[in-house]
Amino acid sequence: MTIQVRFVKQTDRSIWNEYIKAHPNATPYHHFGWLQSVEQAYQHKNIGAIALEDGRVVGVLPSIEMRRPLLRPFICALPYCDLGFVLANDSAIEDKLLAFMREHLAHINGRSLALRDYIDEPASDTQMEGQKVRMLLPLPSSSDELLSGFKSKLRSQIRKSEKNGLRYEIHRNGSGLNDFYHIFAINMRKLGSPVHSKKWFEHIFENYKENSILSVVYSENVPVGAGITLSSGGVTCIPWASTVAEYNRLAPNMMLYWSLLKEACDNNMQWFDFGRSTFNEGTYRFKAQWGAAPQLLNWYDAASESRQDFTNQENDECENAPQGKIRPMVEKVWAKLPLNVTTTLGPKIRKHISL
Repeated sequence: MTIQVRFVKQTDRSIWNEYIKAHPNATPYHHFGWLQSVEQAYQHKNIGAIALEDGRVVGVLPSIEMRRPLLRPFICALPYCDLGFVLANDSAIEDKLLAFMREHLAHINGRSLALRDYIDEPASDTQMEGQKVRMLLPLPSSSDELLSGFKSKLRSQIRKSEKNGLRYEIHRNGSGLNDFYHIFAINMRKLGSPVHSKKWFEHIFENYKENSILSVVYSENVPVGAGITLSSGGVTCIPWASTVAEYNRLAPNMMLYWSLLKEACDNNMQWFDFGRSTFNEGTYRFKAQWGAAPQLLNWYDAASESRQDFTNQENDECENAPQGKIRPMVEKVWAKLPLNVTTTLGPKIRKHISL
């Protein structure tokens, strides 16, 4: 049979999602809802490619065409997340999808085809030192089994949050978003980083539907921590999580992560992806205490014969990003701006930063 490769259409949503749900290497970011949300929230063009054999999906390459004023466009698979790469039935179909995307890159005079992949092979500590990794935890068949498998110190930290009077609520269909966004926006300002628009999260919940969950941790009635998970196939990932610094002594982060791990387990997920960290640094150690193991990330320019590595370039495709001594100064100023200013200006900047 002849393999047909073309741009994906809105009407392909169901067959696209059916394919990625069954593919062993798929992530929740491969879900069609991610492509839709990027296009709806930030007006970047969904140029996902789909390979068909006699009407049957045999491969997909989720991709976004990103354009910024006065700069050459680039293609990213995928922006705003850790992973995005080709899924195909075999290497020949994978090659066809990549060739199709390279042809489109040449057509738009684009400068790079950024793929965010991972290396599915064991790596030594030496190989991972200073590198970006994703943190993966295999999940047992029940949350009770998961809890009993934790070290006693971790279980006591979870209990500490309960003893401190914290409670959590699981929200679906976008409820609880106001509480989450307030905490998230404050943290992004504190970090000196432009925040995503609230519309972005609204579209995520709308497009992922039952495959998205929001947990909010409360101290009495004050929201002090919140996180969002997305699921597809047997994998749950946590792209966003924040806590209020003034309440961290009560351990809201422990309750937050436990609540989302429990949901994933009890919904028959097989893996929990804690997301990107630098090997052996602070966030890495936090995730490792839950039993998560590192897997090297492999971000590269698929349009370059030299296979340019993007993994540790924090602003790999942001040519005009402030660097060196300027960037810390900009971040310091941003952290002092009023919250309503950062939530108004932040999304206008954030849409152009693919990390």
